[in-house]
Amino acid sequence: MEWSDLIYFALPAVLFWSMGAYGAWKEKPFTWTVGLTWVGLIIFGCFIGGMWCSLERPPMRTMGETRLWYSFFLPLAGVITYMRWRYKWILTFSTLLSAVFLCINIFRPEIHNKTLMPALQSPWFAPHVIVYMFAYAMLGAATVLAVYLLWIKKNEIENREMELSDNLVYVGVSFMTFGLLTGALWAKEAWGHYWAWDPKETWAAVTWFCYLVYIHLRIAQPQKPKISLYILLLAFLLLQMCWWGINYLPSAQGSSVHTYSLS
Repeated sequence: MEWSDLIYFALPAVLFWSMGAYGAWKEKPFTWTVGLTWVGLIIFGCFIGGMWCSLERPPMRTMGETRLWYSFFLPLAGVITYMRWRYKWILTFSTLLSAVFLCINIFRPEIHNKTLMPALQSPWFAPHVIVYMFAYAMLGAATVLAVYLLWIKKNEIENREMELSDNLVYVGVSFMTFGLLTGALWAKEAWGHYWAWDPKETWAAVTWFCYLVYIHLRIAQPQKPKISLYILLLAFLLLQMCWWGINYLPSAQGSSVHTYSLS
């Protein structure tokens, strides 16, 4: 499998995801809508699996490779959310955002090779990245819902809508917490310590605490949903800094152990 083969898997995958999203909006049979989305996931999963085999390592080293996982987990999070709560907009959101990341990878491909630095040759590497990508997908869906409730929806915010936001955040933060734990175990194995307040680790902790603030406000002050939603938007901005923004910080250049993806 070569990186140039991406388009041959991405196009049919997006097509099936789009048909699933269309089916959700038109209230087509549940099995039809969900089935089409899963077919797209299987197609795209085959490409990731093929890249894993050809690279002889998990395709998770560069930003381009992590975008592959985000493109996969967005529709996965979308279909799981749709299956649980039947929100028809979630499949459209996941498909559009996944298509954006796929277009970036198609039109601006990065150099990919089989080289994997020693720090990444750890059994904790794959689960750490995978659970984080799924967490990002769930929290991304929660963010879009927050934007909708704050600026697009004209009526008063309903409890069931906030319950969906809460559930997305609960799942996302749970996976993020697991990602932090696996990251700490990975760090111990690779560098001899669980936590060193590296720029990436610092922003990860700040992001995690911000989402905890959202959860606390929803429990302590459920009658003030807008304040909680603004906190949710702030947390997602911090998440972007944690994910890729730290690569451009002067404090991370030459000192962060997490800047290997740019090498």
